[in-house]
Amino acid sequence: MARVGIWMYQNGGGDRIEAKLVARLQEMGYETMTGLNLRYAVAENGQMLFRGINLYEELDLFFSYNAGEQTVYQVYMYEQLDRHIPCINNFDAFRISEDKFKTNDLLRKAGVPTPDYFLCHREDVETIRAKVLEWGKAVFKTVDGWGGMGMALVDSKDKLDMILPFLNQTDMRFFYIERFIDYDGSDFRIDLVDGEFIACYGRRAKEGDWRTNVTSGGSVILREDCGPEVIELAQRAARAIGIEIAGVDIIYDRERDRYVVLEVNGIPAFATPEQETMGLNFNDRKVEAIAQLIDKRIKERV
Repeated sequence: MARVGIWMYQNGGGDRIEAKLVARLQEMGYETMTGLNLRYAVAENGQMLFRGINLYEELDLFFSYNAGEQTVYQVYMYEQLDRHIPCINNFDAFRISEDKFKTNDLLRKAGVPTPDYFLCHREDVETIRAKVLEWGKAVFKTVDGWGGMGMALVDSKDKLDMILPFLNQTDMRFFYIERFIDYDGSDFRIDLVDGEFIACYGRRAKEGDWRTNVTSGGSVILREDCGPEVIELAQRAARAIGIEIAGVDIIYDRERDRYVVLEVNGIPAFATPEQETMGLNFNDRKVEAIAQLIDKRIKERV
């Protein structure tokens, strides 16, 4: 019997989602192993061991879905495990999705519209200054931040002069900035599994703010205006980085009259129990799509 290893977040209803996925995989004839946090795995003489099990030989697929508890070591082991067995998401795509610059660089190559962006070494202050003043309004971001953390809006020379000394005290070796986009304060989150559209909802920034992230005070909203153009754009973005499960964040650029992909998230959360109550009812559909994707990847390996 084939065995699927699972590392799933447990908060916000994640434990219930995991139970549904495990039940569905068992119905399909798969054995499951949950709680597989690679932080506690060890490598020894051509083996990767977890609870006495050699993951290289005794797992047929690893499903990793836990953004909040990632560690450097866990990610390091995830990369190596992906070289031996199928992983979802595949590690290369996961790694790209964790980096805003690398994601947007590939999206641009594929013709997918993104915010204008700029990256340079931290010591190139005059180049940074010239770019921000050229744009008039820019957002400083960390390439690997999430939830709105590490973001700063700069819309004047005085603000730029104020923020640069602070940024220079951090351990950042380069700065990534994006041209601020004139939008209505809301975004689209398109959930995809293996290219299949699962759900569309959105987030709205709190009054007086420009960030839609829930952790920054934004709120989840239902969207009834998610047309084929938005869904197709999200699918193109996911294909561009080769990712199997994605939550693609899109906003409408009012100045340039077009939709723009902000990010491709590799671990988009399921709807929480509270969000299900407000009408987000895609969890069962997503669980089934992931189960089918796991089945497909294992059979491709045979």
